[in-house]
Amino acid sequence: MSAHESLEVELKFDVDVDHPVPDLAALVPDGSVAQPQRFELRATYLDTIGHDLAARKITLRRRTGGTDAGWHLKRPGKAFGSGTVRRELAVPFTDPSTDPAEQEVPAAIRHAIMAIVRDRDLIPVAEITSERTVTVLRDAQGTSLAEFCQDRVISHAHQSQHTQEWAEWEFELTGGGKKLLKAADKLLGSAGARPAVSSSKLARAIGTEPHVHAPGTLPKKPTALDFLVHTVGEHVTALVATDPLVRENAWDAVHQMRVNSRRLRSILTSFPQIADPDSTAGLTAELQALGEVLGEARDREVQLEINTRLLAGEHDVPEQLQAVLIDDEIARQERALRSVRYAMSTSRYLRLLDALDDLVANPVPGPDAARRADKVADEGLAAARTRLRKAEKKLSALPPWSPDWVAQVHRIRRRAKAVRYTAGAVAGLDHPRAGKVGKRAARIQSLLGDFQDTVINREQIARAAQTPDLPPRALLILGRLDEREEQRGRTAVQTYLAER
Repeated sequence: MSAHESLEVELKFDVDVDHPVPDLAALVPDGSVAQPQRFELRATYLDTIGHDLAARKITLRRRTGGTDAGWHLKRPGKAFGSGTVRRELAVPFTDPSTDPAEQEVPAAIRHAIMAIVRDRDLIPVAEITSERTVTVLRDAQGTSLAEFCQDRVISHAHQSQHTQEWAEWEFELTGGGKKLLKAADKLLGSAGARPAVSSSKLARAIGTEPHVHAPGTLPKKPTALDFLVHTVGEHVTALVATDPLVRENAWDAVHQMRVNSRRLRSILTSFPQIADPDSTAGLTAELQALGEVLGEARDREVQLEINTRLLAGEHDVPEQLQAVLIDDEIARQERALRSVRYAMSTSRYLRLLDALDDLVANPVPGPDAARRADKVADEGLAAARTRLRKAEKKLSALPPWSPDWVAQVHRIRRRAKAVRYTAGAVAGLDHPRAGKVGKRAARIQSLLGDFQDTVINREQIARAAQTPDLPPRALLILGRLDEREEQRGRTAVQTYLAER
């Protein structure tokens, strides 16, 4: 089964049955309006018993009839003019002759919603039948610009056993833009169509639109627990959002998921007394384990980018060197990504997501829970800065460029990252120094991160030089790369020391 993802941009209206349709030709004065086509669509909508998908305005259905029979997953997208935007992932049925009810949810769709439904059962929650009349609007060249759909709908909700009938119109772009969408909104509204009361047929069928508790704004005088729950909630939302992107190997997805897992761990370790320490100890350990798996994949991703950049300035690169620095790194990256996908398919990972949700929904107060958030935040940021200063002070006592000195530079970078994450967390409390402190920490992290990259690069170059049967030109290139990386590393550290 091949999955296909597209953006659905549409207007949705409620109308009376047999409400007269205005002249759609007015929308395409230089184009044409095709003869209407009629279809009968039968859809079964699936969700968990707790409506986890519906709570996030996500719908999953298997549908027969029409031109796109199969499985459809619709997720909210970014706004586009006055239209509703959804991302649709469509997978045709494996065998059209098989009863759709006997087919399992395709893996591509399962992966896209795994972080939401986890290992909970997907069950039928509603049956919806639509008598649909489709009218295609085309431009002068015959290209489809939009589809106007008139639907007569019958729905049956399984839980409530409630049956409804209604009529609605949809105007979906297929090639047109905002101007056409705006004109259609005006034309159909003037004809008596009313903005739809529900975001989807399923929402209307089940009678309510459940919603997941999203992090809102903090109260004017938040407690430390308010602050923790709000901040953790934001990062959990971001973590769940990146999950399907990591499974698809989307660009930068591993990096973003790693950052979110690190930020979650950082806030729990930087403010250990807000929630009961016994209730969060396991969380921090599991977040660290997840971060390590993601970290290996991210490191391989970065190393491949660096190796590509290092060789970009060289000409006549021998095939053996290309294989060592590029081909072998690609293989290591693919192995690391497989490890990530495996880790994300385990019960251990799903239980981590459950535990994070539980922390947001049912936090166990710790000793600092009722204290003022700004006071606890100030103490947490001050403690992180103190750890950074101590690490910097220790560096001064070590012989420059010695192995211990290089290792300490790496520790300083990690301390700076912790300061940056803590400053970012408390910025929402309007902390007076969070912005400045975070900016300085980010600068240290960047400079020393560049240095650490050169340390790793030079180690890799040294290993590559030991490859049997490398031609002399490959060794010459490696020597040149090593010199450049050594100088780049020294420049980064010298800049850091000069700015202290």
